[in-house]
Amino acid sequence: MCAGPGARKALAAAGRLFYDRGIHAVGVDLIAAEAGVTKKTLYDRFGSKEQIVVEYLADRDERWRAFLAGFLERSRSPRSRILAVFDASRDWAERSLPRGCSMINAHAEITDPAHPAYAVITGQKAWTLALFTDLARPLAPRRATSLGRSLMLLHEGGLVAYGMGIFPDAIEHARKDAQALLRAATSATPEARAE
Repeated sequence: MCAGPGARKALAAAGRLFYDRGIHAVGVDLIAAEAGVTKKTLYDRFGSKEQIVVEYLADRDERWRAFLAGFLERSRSPRSRILAVFDASRDWAERSLPRGCSMINAHAEITDPAHPAYAVITGQKAWTLALFTDLARPLAPRRATSLGRSLMLLHEGGLVAYGMGIFPDAIEHARKDAQALLRAATSATPEARAE
């Protein structure tokens, strides 16, 4: 991550512009103008537009994980920790995602695995899958992989539907479906009966 007030200001401007207008639609000139810095300053601090994109996505991911951590810390049971991911996503979306998930939006523009931001995008989604799988393990140890995948599909589908404005309360709808899935998947397991 870049340091210094000029770099932070430039990254904040780039983040707003990339999210609102799209990565390909925003050039270095516009970022520099919005941040009140020169293009030379941007290149000195970041090296390239590609690196600005990497920093923007890494920053979004870092802030999301910190936000989610608070929800997970307040949840005690395995089931409530899974549902907390949906609760955090709903609150995060209402505060920070009027146009949907920044990673999904970025992936629509960056599909080349050789692009340096591609690993950030896919890495964030791989982390989400691993999180759901880990959270599912105490409830259904033998089915954690399958359950984690299903939970991720519900979560990501909720984010996409929310971002596209397909129907109201898409993330809450996904949460309710996740709750039903957890009931069905764990109703016969001793771990669930003991919860």
